[in-house]
Amino acid sequence: MPDSVAEVPEAKDASTVMLVRDGVGGPEVFLQRRAGAMDFAAGMTAFPGGRVDPVDAEVAIDWAGPAPQWWARRFGVSEARAKALVCAAVRETFEECGVLLAGPTADSVVADTAGYRRERERIEGRDLTLAQFLSEQRLVLRADLLRPWSRWITPIVERRRYDTNFFVAVLPEGQLADGATTETDKVQWSTPAAALATWRAGEHVLLPPTWSQLTSLADYPDTARILAAEPRIDAIQPVFGEVDGKKLLQFPDNGRYFADLPDPSRLVGSKGMRDTDPSLLGGSGNAGGAADGR
Repeated sequence: MPDSVAEVPEAKDASTVMLVRDGVGGPEVFLQRRAGAMDFAAGMTAFPGGRVDPVDAEVAIDWAGPAPQWWARRFGVSEARAKALVCAAVRETFEECGVLLAGPTADSVVADTAGYRRERERIEGRDLTLAQFLSEQRLVLRADLLRPWSRWITPIVERRRYDTNFFVAVLPEGQLADGATTETDKVQWSTPAAALATWRAGEHVLLPPTWSQLTSLADYPDTARILAAEPRIDAIQPVFGEVDGKKLLQFPDNGRYFADLPDPSRLVGSKGMRDTDPSLLGGSGNAGGAADGR
């Protein structure tokens, strides 16, 4: 962890999108297991998302839905920053799972993204910007298909930090979410309750922000209720503290998280996390963790 406050790295803006759909057993959410070679949160189960790119702030985008000012108020950030966050959410979702929140008109959405495979690869490789892609294909960014959900900031004990804004969106009809990205080695749809149950059984690893989002989504009976929800968004930055003589990471409902934590020694994750004090997650041995923002 950093040796002093002066060494605390800046938390870089990031966007994460929870894709949901209605299933037989209730709402399902799209989950990815991050590839083991990733520098950050490797091996963790998470949602599509990533760091905001400077080009996400480009202005030449046809936009449908709430204006950047509205998003700025909901997330508590500047208008320019809010616009970049929304654009990053759309870009990252397209890059990481092929789901495109855009359409030919302000009230339509692309039904099949298979024809944009090459463009998707170019966007992921940074050879093509989202704005260029939408302009060339004459597509409108559908900000109205997204909903703001929460905001988590990586603790100062981590060497790589993110200020992550979580969005939720229903999978557009006709589109398929896939795992055709180098950043993921496994994808699946799961009800939030099932994902939490398999986590408690030790079948996969959830960092606190992911656990928190799944816990909140588990309260809703269908995607319509999820979209209609207006959760209060307060920036959450976990802090390192002591509870009952034990050093733990402090965040909302952390007691529930630690009570169900199957095996802290499995939370190895990124290079930075491997260097973090294991007591942050109540564990022991050569492992640690923190709230990364996925």
